[in-house]
Amino acid sequence: MEATLFILMADYNPTFVEIKTLQDAEKEIQKIGSDPQSIAIMAPKAVSKNIKLENVILQDAIIIKQDMLSVGGEVAVPRNTFELHDKTGDLLIMGNLKQLYDLVEKLDRHYPRLKNIAKELAMLLKDVK
Repeated sequence: MEATLFILMADYNPTFVEIKTLQDAEKEIQKIGSDPQSIAIMAPKAVSKNIKLENVILQDAIIIKQDMLSVGGEVAVPRNTFELHDKTGDLLIMGNLKQLYDLVEKLDRHYPRLKNIAKELAMLLKDVK
């Protein structure tokens, strides 16, 4: 087996960029010199948010998790969610703004309880700047 030699070079100066708001994202994307028309498309993908939902019926939690996974995000659910022993639990939804907007659209296509969750999430997200 032939050994491969990797040489670490610092030619590219990788650094973390903290982006907390859409304005931060827009500014950083603009600094790169991206097409101005693409900024609105890319900025929501650069802002990550975590949302806690309380007292969610676990049957709904499973659907929320599946829908969020389908758009590339994640949902932390209680350990016993899939056993449905408890009736409700808290969730932590993790994703970027685009994924969260997509989740709201997906949840709004389901039955009334999930439509209500979609409405509450949409209300929370409408003020994100």
